[in-house]
Amino acid sequence: MAKAVKKTAKKAASKPVKKAAVKKAAPKAKAAKKVAPKKAAVKKAAPKAKAAPKKAVKKAAPKKSARKPNAAFMAPLNVTPVLAEVVGNKPMPRTEIVKKIWDYIKKNNLQDKKNKRMINADSKLKPVFGGKDQISMFDLAKLVNSQIAK
Repeated sequence: MAKAVKKTAKKAASKPVKKAAVKKAAPKAKAAKKVAPKKAAVKKAAPKAKAAPKKAVKKAAPKKSARKPNAAFMAPLNVTPVLAEVVGNKPMPRTEIVKKIWDYIKKNNLQDKKNKRMINADSKLKPVFGGKDQISMFDLAKLVNSQIAK
């Protein structure tokens, strides 16, 4: 039995001894205590008083040509005799015809008091409106188109 004890003792001596009593918990605790180094607080500069604005040197920009109206809108159109009573019988562009109708409506106070989008017809406008007593302002251009002599 002594031989068996000696062999086990030799094996035990050749093996590295584990230190069970010493734990490496202390370094972990130190690692947890490590804090990232504090960054220096960024100081914002106080707003400076605004200096008087400098006069900018304007460069000579290329001159823009005046906007040219579309020739189709500016073409003079003849109106029917019914519409001529309201706007006159001279040939004029469609935009001028609508403008003169609006001038007539405002002059004679023909917009509806409650709903300003509606136009009331008087004796001259009733034939232009197709016999209706009242139309919407959005239908005005459509009705003008039907009163242009082609």
